[in-house]
Amino acid sequence: MEDHKEELIDHEEELLIEEDTHPQKKEKKNKHKEQIEQLEHEVKNYKDKLLRNAAELENFKKRMNQERINDRKYASKNLIADILNPLEQMNMVVNMKTDNDILKNYLIGFKMINDQFYTILEQDGLKEIDALNKPFDPKLHHAIEKISDVDQPNGVNLEVVLKGYTYKEQILRPAMVKVNEWSEENGKDK
Repeated sequence: MEDHKEELIDHEEELLIEEDTHPQKKEKKNKHKEQIEQLEHEVKNYKDKLLRNAAELENFKKRMNQERINDRKYASKNLIADILNPLEQMNMVVNMKTDNDILKNYLIGFKMINDQFYTILEQDGLKEIDALNKPFDPKLHHAIEKISDVDQPNGVNLEVVLKGYTYKEQILRPAMVKVNEWSEENGKDK
């Protein structure tokens, strides 16, 4: 091992002597060093780009996988949103008051069918937004009117005009509400 080191040292000394005696060789050696440094820099840049591209590809795969999962999870969201209005209209009809006994019997049957629809939708992830007498939340509620009732708490939903729904943690439709909003000046007719 020491012999090998001595040979390397001797070889380096010979190169130094040759460099001193041959200025052209010294210039060539400097050019080679510059080329080597440039190539090493390029290799470093390519490695960096390769690592970045690999990380970007991995992030893309994760994002696409998450989108696929969400697409499956919320696949029926649009269908449910579309059938909510007809179901609510049917709900209003079956809860209609009547004195006609034949019509009452039909309405009882239709109410049972309507309730089955809601049960199935609830099992799939549909939830009604509880808005009545709750504090107004702009994420869940859409205020369509303000009411000034000093006997009721300020900022509370006093009436639900149209029910709101969520579907598996996503808002299908915000609840349309009338919000109580008053101040001391309003009570004094100012």
